[in-house]
Amino acid sequence: MKVLTAFVQTIVLLSVAMVSHPSRAARLGTRPALSQSPTTTVRSAPITVGDMAPDFTLEDQNKNKVTPSDARGKSPVVLVFYRGYW
Repeated sequence: MKVLTAFVQTIVLLSVAMVSHPSRAARLGTRPALSQSPTTTVRSAPITVGDMAPDFTLEDQNKNKVTPSDARGKSPVVLVFYRGYW
């Protein structure tokens, strides 16, 4: 009987936690659609090894604007996309 009670309590607690937790979209805020992006370009051919990366602007964790052209020639630029498999 104690095992059944503990199991039911666990299920109830997990259900409450899942329902009360804000969704990922709400935590990230709203993002503009791709069509609202100020500069959207579509390549007609795939990027090959040795091609120069197109210039773009991103924000770092401190909200500073960062572009690959700022570091070009000074140090290698590595862009990593985390897929979020955790």
